[in-house]
Amino acid sequence: YHPNADTALIEKAYRFSETVHQGQKRSSGESYFHHPIEVAFIIAELQLDTTTVATALLHDTVEDTVATLEQIEAEFGPEIAALVDGVTKISQISFQTSEEKQAENFRKMVFAMAKDLRVILVKLADRTHNMRTLQHLRPDKQARIAQETLDIYAPLANRLGLSAMKRELEDLSLRYTKPEIYYKLVAQVNKKLNERDQYTQDVLAMIEGALHEHGYHNARVSGRPKHFYSIHKTMEKKIGRAHV
Repeated sequence: YHPNADTALIEKAYRFSETVHQGQKRSSGESYFHHPIEVAFIIAELQLDTTTVATALLHDTVEDTVATLEQIEAEFGPEIAALVDGVTKISQISFQTSEEKQAENFRKMVFAMAKDLRVILVKLADRTHNMRTLQHLRPDKQARIAQETLDIYAPLANRLGLSAMKRELEDLSLRYTKPEIYYKLVAQVNKKLNERDQYTQDVLAMIEGALHEHGYHNARVSGRPKHFYSIHKTMEKKIGRAHV
């Protein structure tokens, strides 16, 4: 998506991160370096600039290795150093308990701290990959991180217009906060998957046909099924209304 990209910068960040993370392991047992690579892939999928891709590769170096911020600045310049510093500071904020309901204050704090929006995007990519690999942690940690993701990071993604990321974070959070509901929904939805797909295609064709009849020949209509968390919230609302 960026044919004139400075790939030398990305390769340098890759090699640096690979070196300082050498020997570190994740809870899954795989090399820790796999994590910054995956975060960088998510950033690339968002089609962000090379500086942000490099930051994604370096985002845990100051917090989790012997590398210093001064070293990052000397190797990669003040812009990348500032981005890495921003991601590090967000990671060090402690979200207390769900009962305190401080998610809104936390979001404001994050935006206030992040002078550059790219800091937030790297942190969201970091959380997305951590959620994708959450199964390797203890159940209590899974539930805590998933609730934090639901309260803070999914709404952040939504505010930034990252709807696909928001849906993924919500579904993964539901999987670990209410696993019995999540897996029941998965089973029920999969039973009717073909039926739902056919229904969606039929409705899309009907709408496109009506648009073409009225002269909108270039119109294209798309549709997607509701994701698991959205289905769950809809069911909760219906149950609530029924009780009232």
